[in-house]
Amino acid sequence: MKLRLVLGDQLTTSLASLSDVGTDDLILMCEVKEEATYVKHHKKKIVFVFSAMRHFAQALRDQGLNVHYVTFDDPCNAGSLRGQVEALIQDYTISEVVLTKPGEFRLLAEFETWSDQLKLPVELREDDRFLATQAEFAAWAGGRKQLRMEYFYREMRRKHRVLMGGPDPIGGQWNFDADNRKPPPKTLSVPEPFKARDDTIVEAVSEVVAREFPDHFGDIHPFHFAVTRECALQALDMFINERLALFGDYQDAMVQGEPWMYHSHIGLYLNCGLLTPLECITKAEAAYHEGLAPLNAVEGFIRQILGWREYVRGIYWLRMPAYKSENALDAHRPLPDFFWTGETQMNCVRQCVLETKQNAYAHHIQRLMVLGNFALIAGLAPDDVNEWYMLVYADAYEWVELPNVSGMVLFADGGVLASKPYAASGTYIKKMSNYCDSCSYKVSVKNGRKACPFNYLYWDFIDRNAEALHRNPRMGFMYKTLARMSNEKRAAIADDALRFFKEIGPQ
Repeated sequence: MKLRLVLGDQLTTSLASLSDVGTDDLILMCEVKEEATYVKHHKKKIVFVFSAMRHFAQALRDQGLNVHYVTFDDPCNAGSLRGQVEALIQDYTISEVVLTKPGEFRLLAEFETWSDQLKLPVELREDDRFLATQAEFAAWAGGRKQLRMEYFYREMRRKHRVLMGGPDPIGGQWNFDADNRKPPPKTLSVPEPFKARDDTIVEAVSEVVAREFPDHFGDIHPFHFAVTRECALQALDMFINERLALFGDYQDAMVQGEPWMYHSHIGLYLNCGLLTPLECITKAEAAYHEGLAPLNAVEGFIRQILGWREYVRGIYWLRMPAYKSENALDAHRPLPDFFWTGETQMNCVRQCVLETKQNAYAHHIQRLMVLGNFALIAGLAPDDVNEWYMLVYADAYEWVELPNVSGMVLFADGGVLASKPYAASGTYIKKMSNYCDSCSYKVSVKNGRKACPFNYLYWDFIDRNAEALHRNPRMGFMYKTLARMSNEKRAAIADDALRFFKEIGPQ
């Protein structure tokens, strides 16, 4: 009998470790304390993952397969993956353990020791649910001075024949991002997001999470996530039919009280395996050919999956384990309390934190250009920021979270992933949102207590990181502007920043 372990982000029936499963094999799935608490995940994320796991286990049983499922509150729960495997080895005649490689370096390193520890053969299979293998990405990256996503994305378009007209991209260009930056009009009417109904499994898991994880961040209710593949497909279809057409135009827009906007909200389903990337891409491409959505929207959505998602995974496995400890800008400020409470006069930050607390979700511009932008220009410690992003979002797994935060948000990798830091003043937030309309600060004011903190923190960031950044060719204009500032102006920026940092907590 082979023992086949399925993890909580491997809920795909075509999973490599299940590709040749037989009715005489034993499939192990378990809700282990070690994995739920090594970072204190958002309550809603735990409800989502445990509920989806229980539904997936039942789907496997419905296929006639033998599943051993251990709930979190089972008295026989060993508390760790290896402990649970060892318990089954004692109870069954196991000839081999079969695994699909996990999405986290920490777990892979552990699994690679299991054969010696368990005194059994352990087969680690490649996770073939992605559209680029780790070896393929490493070959693409080899010898390149710069690992820019755009060029990798073009190779993936060619390989998978997506939005291609012969050898050339449909529309005559690869990227329509310049068309996807429209600010939100006041008349914007955003469709209702997909909302699944609770079922008995979700209700039971919610009770467990409320009881066992009371000190974890976030709200359990309302809970509207899909927890089955069928429901996740409904969420995808709803996006294609109701939101995709305007996704491109307003994918960077932020509106107070509209956390979901025109985004797909399927990242959590992709990252746990309920959806597969190619089926999402295929449906979006079909929508373009059927005239249901314009090219800029479809290309932008596909680029997030075929380009960015595959690219950050490639960066993760190429650069780990050293990538996790990089801190190119020597940032060490602790995470302020308002990242947990939302209690700040910066309305943009308050809205994004409170929506994250309620939904375990924020769209990519909220993550990058509000919360991430603040973390960057305030010089917050990468370890603290990475832990926060990993903890609060339902779609966060280390392979996707770490490159996005250390590389894209914080520039902690020194430019491996991004060509420049994504720092911005309050002007960007004003342009792309209506947050500033309800803020205690004035985005038009540059210095003093009434000034938007993003304004002076931006220039303080530019000034204090001059040694690390002034040679960056994309930063030249900013440093020329800084050089033209009077000594009085620079002193006012430094004084405002120092005052602000003292007000938000310890240095």
